[in-house]
Amino acid sequence: MLLACFWSGAGWSAPAVAEPDEKDAVALVEKGARFMKLRGKEEMIRLINTRDPEYNRGALYVAMRDLSGITVAHPTTALIGKDLRDVPDADGKLFRHEMIAIANGPGRGWVDYKFKNPVSGKVEAKTTYVLRIGDVALEAGVYKH
Repeated sequence: MLLACFWSGAGWSAPAVAEPDEKDAVALVEKGARFMKLRGKEEMIRLINTRDPEYNRGALYVAMRDLSGITVAHPTTALIGKDLRDVPDADGKLFRHEMIAIANGPGRGWVDYKFKNPVSGKVEAKTTYVLRIGDVALEAGVYKH
């Protein structure tokens, strides 16, 4: 009887896929940093801009910004070459200024802000990990739930 209930789906649901968390963001950025050290910045730019699945996992992806704030590589290629430092988040916070300060200062750290989640379509709390590698910073963020 128990098996019949299990196999018929009664009282059972498939496990949900876990949302990416801060550990996943750090791991993805560090993976990108290792790749850059082995294969170079230009190859990392190509992988980011072509949405390579190793570095683009839906809402979790790697982006690259130079130390002045210009977007060097991004899965949303329309952002490449743009200076978005003075574009605020949903609450008016100039969060990219903090990202650049981290890259130019300690070289690694987190920035919290509000951003539209492309999956839910809602403005949500997000945190992004920033890691300086040479003359650029790699970034990956996750939505907080």
